[in-house]
Amino acid sequence: MEQDPHPLTRHLSASPAPPGSGWPGDPADATTPVARDAAEVLSLAASVDDLDELAARTSVCRACPRLVEWREEVATVRRRASFADQPYWGRPVPWFGDPAARHLVVGLAPAANGANRTGRMFTGDRSGEWLYAALHRAGLATRPVAEAAGDGLELLDCRITAPVHCAPPDNKPTTVEQRTCSPWLDAELRLSQERLESVLALGSLGWQAFLQAAVRLGWQVPRPRPRFGHGEVVELRTDAGRPVRLVGCYHVSQQNTFTGRLTETMLDEALGLLTGRPSGEPLPPEATQR
Repeated sequence: MEQDPHPLTRHLSASPAPPGSGWPGDPADATTPVARDAAEVLSLAASVDDLDELAARTSVCRACPRLVEWREEVATVRRRASFADQPYWGRPVPWFGDPAARHLVVGLAPAANGANRTGRMFTGDRSGEWLYAALHRAGLATRPVAEAAGDGLELLDCRITAPVHCAPPDNKPTTVEQRTCSPWLDAELRLSQERLESVLALGSLGWQAFLQAAVRLGWQVPRPRPRFGHGEVVELRTDAGRPVRLVGCYHVSQQNTFTGRLTETMLDEALGLLTGRPSGEPLPPEATQR
């Protein structure tokens, strides 16, 4: 099997990267159980009791044939020319960040030559450049640039996830694919709801997916169900009655950032709503010392 050197570690890797083969940050190994259909996703997600194990199980999922075929095709014969000499992760991309985070960012799905290549949420493309720079300005990331898994970047009191964990053709997962993947998000919320305080939904699909997950978990969601809007803020309550603030933000897609629909100031303000601090105000010392 052909192998290429990882851009940072220079470790030789096949594409897609086999679980446990040495890819930086890989949460899985050869013994991690693999979901091969929707029923197995539901079973494996419902039985997990740890966020790290959730990441591992998510990262080896093969339940959606179209997505498996596409992500692996991109990783082998459809690589972008500028990355042709690099190995591609080519697997589902699990959550990234602080497992004890109070703040959650919800996107949509990995980009074919971004997270599908690097194996880390929003890493390796222009959307990630915008998001991580803003997270750094907000005191939620240790550095403003995300190169690849293994670059030392850490999130502080923040975690990034998605309702769909595989790169979809044309960036459009089907309704069935979204439904099949949804138990992974349900499990993540179930395992983190005792600490979670706020959620930033990037785009209307992220907003809708999060609200649907909240309803499935028995959270209190306003009726009629709140509509997405940039800067929209809605208070939800977990089944235990804890408040969770949901904030809407235009997605950091090139379509939005290139056209000026989303500006750096708008993104900073949305992150200020997420953290409850004015944009640019740093984290308190105790948050960065955990």
